[in-house]
Amino acid sequence: MADLKIAVILGSTREPRNGAAVANWVIEKAAGRAAADYELVDLRDYPMPFFDAPASPAYVPPTNPEVQRFAAKIAEFDGYVFVTPEYNHSFSAVLKNALDSIYHEFNNKAAAFASYGSFQGARAVEQLRLVASELQLAHVRQQLGFSLFTDFENMSTFTPGPQHDANAETMFTQLEAWAGALKGIHGHDTVPA
Repeated sequence: MADLKIAVILGSTREPRNGAAVANWVIEKAAGRAAADYELVDLRDYPMPFFDAPASPAYVPPTNPEVQRFAAKIAEFDGYVFVTPEYNHSFSAVLKNALDSIYHEFNNKAAAFASYGSFQGARAVEQLRLVASELQLAHVRQQLGFSLFTDFENMSTFTPGPQHDANAETMFTQLEAWAGALKGIHGHDTVPA
């Protein structure tokens, strides 16, 4: 068992969805890495209500049982790979809702991004980086971007080019380095009473 636990968070719940193939590819590429164990966290398995808490989870812990269950799962990890589509130059609403619903569980951990869309999901990642900073997630430079035109057959069957393998290795190495460096401090965060 590796020292680090990394969640691959699948940020699309549509049916059908291209994200499942991308997330599974990330898991497959990460298999056997010595520094970290990677685990899929599918937002379909964590159906949360639209964020409606009276205060930010930065100040008041969530009370909804589904949100608490998601928070407990997220707290298990030292880092995250967010897999997101690009919708209207941003990331998915279901992922934004999940990120808005909790706070402390993400603090002082590391993040990386794998996106897909007509422009490789690049604009979705730009927006995600802003949110990650507010959640006190250290995000790495290397990201994965898959084009609906060249990495998916008929925009639906995931057929990534071989050039993505080296990018994935770089991303995993950066993510594991940051997750390892931050592991010593994220366990000391306190949640307000």
